[in-house]
Amino acid sequence: MSFNTPQQMADLAVVSGETKASATPPKALVAGFLAGAYIAFGALLATDVSAGLDPKTWGGLITLVTGVTFSLGLILVIIGGADLLTGNMMLVPMAVLAGRVTAARLALNWLWVAIGNLAGSLFVAWFLADQTGLFAKGTANWTRLGVIAGGKGITETHWEQFVRAVGCNWLVCLAVWCALAAVTVGGKILAIVPPITAFVALGFDHVVANMFFLPAAMMVGAGNLSLGDTVLNLIFAFLGNAVGAGVFVAGAYFYLYGSRDRTGSAAGAPAAPIRETIAD
Repeated sequence: MSFNTPQQMADLAVVSGETKASATPPKALVAGFLAGAYIAFGALLATDVSAGLDPKTWGGLITLVTGVTFSLGLILVIIGGADLLTGNMMLVPMAVLAGRVTAARLALNWLWVAIGNLAGSLFVAWFLADQTGLFAKGTANWTRLGVIAGGKGITETHWEQFVRAVGCNWLVCLAVWCALAAVTVGGKILAIVPPITAFVALGFDHVVANMFFLPAAMMVGAGNLSLGDTVLNLIFAFLGNAVGAGVFVAGAYFYLYGSRDRTGSAAGAPAAPIRETIAD
């Protein structure tokens, strides 16, 4: 078999969620730091590439280019192996629903991974966005970053931030879910790019991406953001991302494929021919 079936994908998701929830705080922090940095790499690339595109010429294609290039972040997370909060919002709840992980362990995992993601995002924002001069005031990159951050932190209402975050992590976790079907690196990349491109092109809110965009804009003085704007956006993005992942992906797919009493089900060991056990 060249790919995993949905039932096998559910098995893999449960095993992955249990493994992630079992990580020690230091490992969760390091894995979280790497994932935050990787998402920030994608955001850096997407901002830089799209900044050079004239809206009068490219129109809506700018958001498409932004989405395709931003996909680098999740590709690095999944292929490289790291812990992304938005992915764990789907994987760890799958393990909870299967009775493998407690709610307390879920909360602790989300806490440590969120701290790690924030640290990684802030480090890249300061070290690679601010200190390199890539977003020097008055440059195209600086203007583009201000547009992105200002839209997310100021223009959107809190309700819009929440709803956009629901849609975002529904798509992000579909990328993670579909990547579980693939057994090759190329297959995983092909599974990741379309959903990630879609959420970015639609202007949805990803809490970890916003941990980069909004602080980076504040560091370089783009977008007229305040600390309050940034904190409130992250709160509503977090809540919406959790709903998008937990209800529409983890809950729906566990109900369909993970709750049956069968050999190799989510309640037992994964069945052959699954060729890998861990994905973000």
